[in-house]
Amino acid sequence: MSTFNQTVDPFGGQLVLAALLAALPLVLMFVMLGVFRAKAWKAAVVSLAVSIVLAVAVWKMPLGQALSATGAGAFYGMFPILWILINALWVYKLTVATRWFDVLGTAIRSISNDLRILAILIAFCFGALLEALAGFGAPVAITAAMLMAAGMKPLKSAVVSLLANTAPVAFGAMASPVIALSGVTGIPLGTVAAMAGRQTPFLALIVPLVLVFIVDGRRGVRQTWPAALVGGASFALAQFVTSNFFVVELTDVVAGIVAIAAVLGLLRVWQPAAPLEAEGTVVLEAETVAARAGGGSAHRAGGSAHDGASSSGGGVTGAPQAGAGSTPARPAPRELWMAVAPYLIIIAVFSLSQIPAVKAWLTAAGGFSFRWPGLDVVNPSGKQVATTTMRFDHLKSTGTLLLISGLITLAIYRIPFGRGIRIYGETLKVLRWTILTVSSVLALSFVMNLSGQTGTLGVALASAGGIFAVISPLLGWIGVALTGSDTSANSLFGQLQVTAAQHTGLSPVLMAATNSSAGVLGKMLSLQNLAVAAAAVGLDGSESTLFRKLLGWSLGLLAVFMVLVVLQTGVLSWMVP
Repeated sequence: MSTFNQTVDPFGGQLVLAALLAALPLVLMFVMLGVFRAKAWKAAVVSLAVSIVLAVAVWKMPLGQALSATGAGAFYGMFPILWILINALWVYKLTVATRWFDVLGTAIRSISNDLRILAILIAFCFGALLEALAGFGAPVAITAAMLMAAGMKPLKSAVVSLLANTAPVAFGAMASPVIALSGVTGIPLGTVAAMAGRQTPFLALIVPLVLVFIVDGRRGVRQTWPAALVGGASFALAQFVTSNFFVVELTDVVAGIVAIAAVLGLLRVWQPAAPLEAEGTVVLEAETVAARAGGGSAHRAGGSAHDGASSSGGGVTGAPQAGAGSTPARPAPRELWMAVAPYLIIIAVFSLSQIPAVKAWLTAAGGFSFRWPGLDVVNPSGKQVATTTMRFDHLKSTGTLLLISGLITLAIYRIPFGRGIRIYGETLKVLRWTILTVSSVLALSFVMNLSGQTGTLGVALASAGGIFAVISPLLGWIGVALTGSDTSANSLFGQLQVTAAQHTGLSPVLMAATNSSAGVLGKMLSLQNLAVAAAAVGLDGSESTLFRKLLGWSLGLLAVFMVLVVLQTGVLSWMVP
């Protein structure tokens, strides 16, 4: 097998043309999803085919190596990503197969009967804790299921969970993204983590407000902003302090716990005046009801309301509902423990796996690296491309830990082992198109990376000169949208960001951290994460709908982040360590 030498300028002086061709598979995939509303697996397969043709015809990658790269990407899609999703969804289905899923819904609503508050607590705060421990789509799958248990509609549950999975991602999976960034750039971990910890907290301040807007429009923001502000501000402060002054790996663990405690503490002294209940039921303030009913009894008020309806205006529709607004009684302690048992088990298993001695044993006993057959690729500088070597950690992987959590759940819930196997088979059947989608997208990612298409795109963007401060966040965004992983995007573009910064007179630390911090905003649009969310809420095939609903939010937040980065190159340069 001959060595394939990557090139970033296959036309010899026409970098712009090469970059446009390199972007074609991504543009095609997004257009098929957003414009033609194609099924996700079709968009992924077609884009993969186009990328293979470009790799062979334009970047001169041998066909055998292009097909081998396809296989390597599909394998990575299965291990670890799909291995995580399958087992996370299995744990959820075990709860659905028992009465404990309904008890969980009651327990969640006993904290608050307001879906806007639950969006902050579950999707943002608890999702951040899951991101810290697991990552790779597991937080989206689990929090979307929990929101549905609380009474939120499936599509909205998926949108909320996907958008919430942003601010914690740069420090997710025990800070894997910033650790990878430090490794590829040579910047000390403490420095790059400190910079990221001075960027992502700004997202944490915004995201909870966006979540309540998605759930209930402007009225939601007006009525629940104290909870959104407390949740976002407490998370942001804890994330900044932990990443800058304590243990980087525990950044999101600390931030998630602090945010949960802060919101629960607020709810002890404050509650929204007009809770938004399941199915859109809204309880209006007593004085508003009295005014509308001409002095009638306030306790009879209820019904659904349009976005923007409140005591200050807005139409109210729907018949009054007796008893609306009552918070369900909290289940008995044993019932409560049983309902939340799977999630406590997940947290316990993942926490134990991070104990240094346990982690070292799991790595030594159940992990090995190997060269992927049929691949021999060197980058333009002559170094072997790292992704040709695969790491298989079958014991300490997130998917395996979720499987162990599921087996423990099986025992605690006293579900017969045979029934557990049947539920696992049903899970695989539900995910069959998702498996094809995720495998195809990761295959596309590997073909683009190994052939040099991604490098061409990155170098073209990095050649923008002084405006690179604006383009740098876009580069990170593209990397995560393509790979679905902030860790992978940092490995892909981290060094490129540093090199471009050095050539344009910008701070390498700032640009490297920006790749990770801005990249998280592309995660909600990555096809594999869309597939994870759609499968988790039982709407397999709705990826294009989710994509259209989230595209504007992703680009809008990216634009805000670009402004922050530009300010950090100038008037806020004191923030750069």
